[in-house]
This record gives sequence, C-alpha cells and structure tokens, in this order.
Amino acid sequence: MMRPLDFRCHIALLTALCSGVATAWAYPLDGAEESGIQRLVGSRSAQQAATGPKLPKGALLPTSEIRLTLGERGDAPLFDEAPMDPTLLAAMESIFAGRDPSYGFVVVDLTDPAHIAWAGIRPDSRQMPGSVGKLVTMVGLFDALARAFPDLADRRRVLRETFVVGGDWVLSDEHAVPKFDPASQSNASSIIQPEDRFSLAEWIDHMISASANAAGAVVWREAMLLRHFGSRYPVAAEEAQAFFRSTPARELTALSLAVSHDPLQGLGIRLTDLQQGSLWTRTGKRYVPGVPSYATPRTLAQLAFRLEQGRLVDAWSSLEMKRYLYMTKRRYRYAYAPELANAAIYFKSGSLYQCRPEEGYRCGKYMGNAKNYMNVVTIVEWPGTPTRYLVALMSNVLKVNSAWDHARLGVAVDEAVRTRAKVQVREAGSEAEIRASGGG
Repeated sequence: MMRPLDFRCHIALLTALCSGVATAWAYPLDGAEESGIQRLVGSRSAQQAATGPKLPKGALLPTSEIRLTLGERGDAPLFDEAPMDPTLLAAMESIFAGRDPSYGFVVVDLTDPAHIAWAGIRPDSRQMPGSVGKLVTMVGLFDALARAFPDLADRRRVLRETFVVGGDWVLSDEHAVPKFDPASQSNASSIIQPEDRFSLAEWIDHMISASANAAGAVVWREAMLLRHFGSRYPVAAEEAQAFFRSTPARELTALSLAVSHDPLQGLGIRLTDLQQGSLWTRTGKRYVPGVPSYATPRTLAQLAFRLEQGRLVDAWSSLEMKRYLYMTKRRYRYAYAPELANAAIYFKSGSLYQCRPEEGYRCGKYMGNAKNYMNVVTIVEWPGTPTRYLVALMSNVLKVNSAWDHARLGVAVDEAVRTRAKVQVREAGSEAEIRASGGG
C-alpha cells in the first residue's frame, strides 16, 4: 500500500495524457531577501554576469514597482457588468477573423481605471484550463494562510520559514525547476524528486514560475493542512501523514474543493465556469480523488481582474500573487514576441494535449489530435506609460502547436488596445522564431 509522504517511491512512466508548460521563472529579481526564494539569487547573478543571455527590459522591474492597478478601487464591480466596448470589439474581431473557432478570448483595458473597457470573442467557451488552473491553487493557499494567520508578519514568516519535503506527492512530473547552489551562487535545473525540500514560498514559486505539477500538488496539500490545522500549522510530518491516512476520501475531496472554491465565493466569479478539480500529480490524485476541471476566458479574466482590485483574499495576498506572476525568464507563447520586450508581463500559461491513433498522423508535443488545449492569462503593463490591460486566451486547435499563433496574437492585441484600430496579424516568422516561441 502506498502511504502519504512516502519519500522512497520512484518516478513512474508518463501517461499517454500529457500536459505541460515550459520553464519561465517569475518573481522580481530583487525579491530574494524578502521572499526567501533562493533561486532568485542565482537568477540575479546570471543577469549580472558578463556573458550569457540577458533578460528583456520589461523583466527587470524591482519589487517596489509591482503594484495593483486597481488597488484603490477594490469595491468596483466586475468589468463585464458593463457592455463590451464596440470599438475595442471591432478591433478584436479583425484579429480573430478566419481563425479556428475554438479560440475564446477576453481583453480588459485597465489604462484608465475610471473607464474600464472590455471585449470578448466567444468569452464563455469552456474547456480544461491546464496549468492555468494553478492560479486557483495559489489563491487557495493564500486564502488558507490568511484564515490560519490573520497577522501579515505571521504569513510572511510561514511562507519564508516553513520547509517541507515533497514526498511521493510529487510523482510524477516532467517539469524541471531551478535549484540554487550556494557554493556557485547559480541555479541548476532538474525535475523535483520526492526528497527535495523547499520553503512554502519556493514551492509556490516552482508551481507558478516553472509550472511544476509536483509543486502544484505540494502547495495544494499544504493548503489543505493549513485549513485543517489552522494556526497549529506546520505540524510534524507524522501528524500530516496520519491526517491523510485516516480521513475518508470523500472528506478529503470536499476539503480540497473548499480550499479552491471558498476564496472565490462572493466575487462574482461563477464556479460553474471555473474549477480546478483535481491535484496536479498522479499520486496526489490517489490521495485526494478529484472532480473535473474547467474554465472560460471570462472567468479567468475575472480572476485576474479581482487580483488587480486587491480582492483575491486581500490586498496583501493579491499583490504577493502578482509578484509570483511577474515573468523574469525567457518568454514564450503569448509573451514571446520581441515587440513586447519592454513591457512588464505577468503570466501563466498552460496546455494539455492528448493523442489517439490516426493513420498518417504522428503525435507530437502540444500537437494532440484528440485534445490540444493551449491557454494563457496575462497582464501587460508598459512602464512609463499608463497602458495596461489583461488578457485571457484559450484554444484547442488540433494537430498544431499554437504557440506561434498565440505570440502573433499577443502583438496584434497590444496594437489594438493602444490604437483601437483594426489590425492585420503579422503571421510570418522564421523557423527558429517559430520553434523558440513554443517553449518546449
């Protein structure tokens, strides 16, 4: 019998159902001391080195410049309580005309907080969110943390000073994460192993920045422990093991859903259209049986909008979560385009693909013929200007890696938000550019 937190298990073979996102680290580079995320030291050293690739200008904001755009309007209604802006909608329709009908899209222009505008193309199309659902897991952790520790000093302490081992909850995963080596002051990337030990803040960082499913399972596990044990958290590993061993499966499922559902209650986000229903790893799902996961562009945009209002748990939690989303590594998919290099981008991408036998077809990564979901939530801010907006984009274009298409759409949407004019998408790219945009 497999026991919770059994650190001796081995990585299992990958299943035929594949999901994944390429490495793209986040959090401002000057945030190591405050957050306790040690890999930031290695990332900062690489940026300061004489040789090697360097980050774009938009990835170099200090922690002090990460702010909530709508932080002083926390009681404002959701953007979609107003009708779509007809000029913005016409511009977006010009971008998506002729594209695959699986595309669902929402853009919310936050440039003037007093006059927010939005538009959507099939905004209520619903599908599996893939790793974008880790946003819901992160919100659940911060909500559980706030319930157990109302004082902000305690929350910071718990994030920085609570170190936990992944155990067999991390099995299995294919995402490499950056691991800091104090001797060389550099990072080396590798897949999380059951014996790996990180602070709670670092587990969140690995879940969001590197999109590690292993980290997602651990973060959700710790959120459940926070909800159950409250201010007694963290409890000894043996007590945590006993909790998961002795609690009936249906109660664990109910607790896992409460962790993710409760912080969204009362925010106007329909849980019938947004749910992360199961833990992120095979082993995690064995311990906590799950339910279906789904999202729409509208609900994902609502989630990002409430974050900008400081209403995801509270203002402190919303700002901290936005820091985790700040992209400070190689950009890919929707964020790939060099035209966006000077923009600050807050980003979570996700995909899930599945292949089935088909004559003449060869399965490839992000090119499923049964399912080929590619999704993103991003906030784009242009430093030195008031231009800022958020986007939720979902697609299911079979047999095609849609990363390049997402990248060109990102440039076109940026132009349309700025000008409100109809835009012709510039499709062409070199083989190297198209390959680099895929992130995997």
